[in-house]
Amino acid sequence: MNYRQTPLVVVDVQVGFINKHTKAVVPAVDRLARGWLKLRQPVVFTKFFNPPGSPYERITGWTRLRTPQEQRIVEALQPHVQAAAAVIEKPQSNALTAEFTELIKESCWTELVIAGIDTDACVYDTAISAYHAGIRPWIVIDACASTGGSEYHDLALKLAGRNISPRQLITVEAALSGSSGPLAGADIDLLAARSTADENRV
Repeated sequence: MNYRQTPLVVVDVQVGFINKHTKAVVPAVDRLARGWLKLRQPVVFTKFFNPPGSPYERITGWTRLRTPQEQRIVEALQPHVQAAAAVIEKPQSNALTAEFTELIKESCWTELVIAGIDTDACVYDTAISAYHAGIRPWIVIDACASTGGSEYHDLALKLAGRNISPRQLITVEAALSGSSGPLAGADIDLLAARSTADENRV
């Protein structure tokens, strides 16, 4: 297996989605993204925007995430954004836009590691869409949160466990150590050592 072909998808960790329920997850996402890059794995960020006339406005009556400040990825993750393989902008909960789908095909990615906000909306919808596209999704449960609170977070993970598989729910530690997830069986120390060697050559 080519262990370099598994992107971390950081879903919508944006200023407009940070509240009392989600702010605590940012350090976990930071740790995951930092560690993933150190293992020479690609990271993709997504940014949600809510255009006028969207279903969110017409049906739900929700009109947030329209200003550049709300749409900005949080400051703690900006260094990782600079190192990202892509930043995908999307007007929908599902991150598998035409642009991202094309990138997945071009890169021959067959699995996605997914973290971010909201567990019960954009994270879940992205995981389900990947699943139905034949792409294996891994949801990093302690690097996700819901703006609606832990009740919605927990319910989304319960649904993901039923509709995808409980085996696809992993932790930050498991993902980075290779004890579970797409890097299971990889020589994590070797990947990290190669990354350090590359940094020293720069």
